[in-house]
Amino acid sequence: MQLLTETQRAELMKNGANRDADHKPVVKLFNPLGRQRWLFTELAEDGDSLFGLADLAFGFPELGYASLSEIAAFRVGFGLRVERDLHFRAKAPLSVYTAAAQAAWRIVEFGPEFDAALARHEAVSREADREAIATQSGS
Repeated sequence: MQLLTETQRAELMKNGANRDADHKPVVKLFNPLGRQRWLFTELAEDGDSLFGLADLAFGFPELGYASLSEIAAFRVGFGLRVERDLHFRAKAPLSVYTAAAQAAWRIVEFGPEFDAALARHEAVSREADREAIATQSGS
């Protein structure tokens, strides 16, 4: 299985050109025999360096870079390799997944940790929108 579709590769590259934004994860990779998970938002110009949230099942998910070629070459056992979650659809920006993962000590896509992180993100976004409107109205 290809770890990235051409559409995902293009979106990751586009996000990589705008590194300051809080992008939604484009792809989720996982170890079919273990708990390792990766959510990637960006692909560097080199076509190999992915940026995102990595959970290597040590209880400390973290943001950083990973090599696509190294992940693709890794055998997890029984001849299996890391796979792409065909059903993954991001519900929020990476910052929400990161906050939820830090609270849960693993990447989560639903549940109380995710709901709380999403609610905090939405509250901050609403407040920023109100401030922007007030600034524009006062000008």
